[in-house]
Amino acid sequence: MNKVIICIGRQLGCGGHIIAKLLAEDFNCKLFDKELLNLAAKESGFSEKFFEQNDEQKGFLKSLFQSHGRSVLTDSMYSNQFSQESLFQFQSDAISKAAQEESCVFVGRCADYVLRDQKNMVSIFITADINDRIKAVQERHSCDEETARRILTRKENARASYYNYYTGKKWGCAESYDLCINSSILGYEETERQIAAFIRKRVVND
Repeated sequence: MNKVIICIGRQLGCGGHIIAKLLAEDFNCKLFDKELLNLAAKESGFSEKFFEQNDEQKGFLKSLFQSHGRSVLTDSMYSNQFSQESLFQFQSDAISKAAQEESCVFVGRCADYVLRDQKNMVSIFITADINDRIKAVQERHSCDEETARRILTRKENARASYYNYYTGKKWGCAESYDLCINSSILGYEETERQIAAFIRKRVVND
């Protein structure tokens, strides 16, 4: 079996992480979601909390200054002229390094763009009906519908801005991915099975 690299883009509340986990089990891959933040922190020397607080958000460095002040960065860091792009690069390097070592499933963080030259990479975007996504956010955050809608809008705008800025593509647009699928139609488990079948035809049997 060829090495498989699966990159998952997802709307909030669509079950993207659950489906990614099922895919990782199905293909015996290592799953990278929040784990990428730890890898990026090791690459950069920054605290992991910096990556957590700015996860999938454009304007990374500016946010660090505003949140923590100049004291969080040493003079040597200034001399290296870190920029928003170089911080993104730390995460990209972590993604590339992980993909070189073994089969992986990556969730978000522009992994499909970072690994775009990998022959064995498949990019998937998972969506779901708005009512299902609102319900999922309500359950996760124990909030009312109005609050859930605000969370959806804020976080998805951040994800879209981040993806569009770094990739030059459009987040959630069909032409940006190999396959787009609505998890509301078949449910999480059957959605995973359909994605897995596509991947096997696209990569494993090459």
